[in-house]
Amino acid sequence: MTIPARFKHPKYDSNNVPRSPYACDTHTHTLASRHAYSTLGECVAAAKAAGLELMGSTDHYSAMLHPDLPDQEQIMRDYAYFINFDVWPREWDGITVLRGVEADIVDLQGHLFGWVIPLTQSITGRRLSGRRTVKDRIWDTIDYAIASIHNRDWANDATLAQTTQMYVRALEDPKVLILGHPGRAGVPFDLDTVLLAAKELGKLIEINEHSFEGSFRKRSSEACRRIAVRCAELGTMVATGTDAHIATAVGRFSALPAMLEEIHFPPELIATRTREGFLDVLERHG
Repeated sequence: MTIPARFKHPKYDSNNVPRSPYACDTHTHTLASRHAYSTLGECVAAAKAAGLELMGSTDHYSAMLHPDLPDQEQIMRDYAYFINFDVWPREWDGITVLRGVEADIVDLQGHLFGWVIPLTQSITGRRLSGRRTVKDRIWDTIDYAIASIHNRDWANDATLAQTTQMYVRALEDPKVLILGHPGRAGVPFDLDTVLLAAKELGKLIEINEHSFEGSFRKRSSEACRRIAVRCAELGTMVATGTDAHIATAVGRFSALPAMLEEIHFPPELIATRTREGFLDVLERHG
């Protein structure tokens, strides 16, 4: 049986793997995100096939994982995946593998998901004392976090000043290295204030490949272009991730490199262009 052309998506054809224009893909998802479809090993294999040197696995850390549970009923067992990263090899089949999360910004104060979930039990059920949160525990294990907005209902009536400060405060979190796809989030903010804050803090603004796909493509691609142009003018560094939700999308870039080339974006401001460059940003970030 021949599959009709309208059902094919050449970008995700596993038999046709173009070489990535960047050495790093710092935004990828595995089965742990619940709406993604590949294992960590499958993503690493895809990274190798695409010619990557570094891959960051950054599964969703948000209410998407356990939407039916209020904060006070969630426990560490619900997030056990995120605390055993030490078993991952740092070098896997020639790929440097980094341990990350994509954490949702959840309010206008720039707090990240889990900041109010108390850490009362270990994953074995042992009672814990102290005043730590689930977020605190996960932050112990990750190399970096991507701070993103997915459900923006809480920002619907916010002022521009409030949303701008929300993004700045999220960037001030010690483990947040990347502001995730702000061009797609649909929350307006003052560009210069946020981009200059990222530059001063040594953080990265993400413009990802997935923002040029799907039903939000037209709106988000225009916003991403404006952000990229201003990053170039201000000297703010960017991260280019695929936001892959299946292994065959890891390292697959097409629309994003074309846009950056069209606006003559300075290559030295692309932190993900080389493995060494991204690791240097990560090291300086601490």
